[in-house]
Amino acid sequence: MTEADADDGPEISAFAVGPEEAGQRLDKLLALHAAREDLGLSRTRLQELIGDGFVRVDGAVASNPNAKPKEGARVLFAVPPPVDATPLPEDIPLSIVFEDDDLIVIDKPTGLVVHPAPGHASGTLVNALLHHCADGLSGIGGIRRPGIVHRLDKDTTGLMVAAKSERAHRGLADIFADHGRSGSLVREYLAGVWTLPDRSFGTVDAAIGRHPHHRERMAVVREDKGRHAVTHWAVEEKFPPVATLMRCRLETGRTHQIRVHMADLGQPLIGDMVYGAGFKTKAAALDDACRDAIAALGRQALHAAVLGFAHPATGEEMLFESPLPPDMAGLVEALRAYRP
Repeated sequence: MTEADADDGPEISAFAVGPEEAGQRLDKLLALHAAREDLGLSRTRLQELIGDGFVRVDGAVASNPNAKPKEGARVLFAVPPPVDATPLPEDIPLSIVFEDDDLIVIDKPTGLVVHPAPGHASGTLVNALLHHCADGLSGIGGIRRPGIVHRLDKDTTGLMVAAKSERAHRGLADIFADHGRSGSLVREYLAGVWTLPDRSFGTVDAAIGRHPHHRERMAVVREDKGRHAVTHWAVEEKFPPVATLMRCRLETGRTHQIRVHMADLGQPLIGDMVYGAGFKTKAAALDDACRDAIAALGRQALHAAVLGFAHPATGEEMLFESPLPPDMAGLVEALRAYRP
């Protein structure tokens, strides 16, 4: 970005450095001003604008975020229009639970990959959101794209939230990074698992990291070898003598967390061929209705049923619930009727 380019974007704001602000870092001054004016720009984004030549101090391009303008200096900054994200918009149907100018909550179906990746360059949730939201995306980090702050596995169904604005992205990222310890984040899943627990509720507090021999899998590992992970579980319904419907509440959010923690309890998810393949013989011993329901499921029996958080723009407490999808509901009905 050249000096001549610095004024190509729309002028967003200008201010004079006050006596109490003199000597502070330029990026901090911009962040304070952006917060006062509710511009929805993160400090990281403001630092990018400085580096790209979109900030001037007394008419000269300021490219150093550590610069300390003097009292009375006039600071002007502009934000260029967001560029299109690399993924292309695709007209993929979405089940929308809630939407406003800042965020969108969807009920993800099975088989939908969240983000483009090797082997899944298209047909993802991001492609679908780019099409659905279109010009409603205000730009996150200078890119016109949805802000993905959490993910569900391809074959896990249920509730997800994505940001449409930078302020929402920043707020949601903070909420999910905090894991609800000091905020209102609620994430509850319904999981169909093999066997019956000997208690009605419990907690798995065990670090998760890469499997030492199978790098495509995760595993419970020593705390110094992985990331702290906590799952609270409670029995929702028992199907003696073979299975249980559990409600799992996440205190952390690690890759495959529920699948790994339930397998570590000796109660892997029904249909999970990565962490529960050893239970094929148990499935084969069930009646025709149960075997057919498991075959129709064709995935791990896991559904993100409850999602709650404080709206990052309004502060309103929001809580969403999603019923079991037909494939898991069919499995539950078959297990209820099972008589060994």
